[in-house]
Amino acid sequence: MDVLALIDKLDDLIHNARTVPFSDKVAIDREEIYELLDQMRSSVPEEIKQSRWIVKERQEMLAEAKREADRLVADAREKATHEASEQEVVKLADREAADILEEARQREREVRLGAEDYADEVLSTLELNLGKFLAAVQRGRERLQRGPSPSDATGEAIPQPIQRIVDHEG
Repeated sequence: MDVLALIDKLDDLIHNARTVPFSDKVAIDREEIYELLDQMRSSVPEEIKQSRWIVKERQEMLAEAKREADRLVADAREKATHEASEQEVVKLADREAADILEEARQREREVRLGAEDYADEVLSTLELNLGKFLAAVQRGRERLQRGPSPSDATGEAIPQPIQRIVDHEG
């Protein structure tokens, strides 16, 4: 399940928890919390696996581009060696090899930059999701520590005589 959906479930569970009478505490089913935390723990590693896969794919793409560039350079050099009978032919081959090498380098740069942009985008999304997850957990912990506002589970204000009792106990 998506980490953000689990965070929303946790937030709803805390928000809709029953209040303990005459206190600022809430009662939450411990098993529900543990179940949600277990689901979150299993979801986060999957997103990390995806980002690792992306980094691996990027490295493979860069290695392939380098192999292709090396092959092109080797081909250009071999071609230049075979045609090196006359001075003009050699100069032409050198220029062609340089052009091929520059084209291979340009292609390698484009592939590398594209892979880096893609990896950065995925990692940025992961960072954003993890930030939202952390913020939701912190809000939940703050609500648990702070307890409910002076209202009942329906969100309506507690009548004044009861509110005074709650204030004196707190």
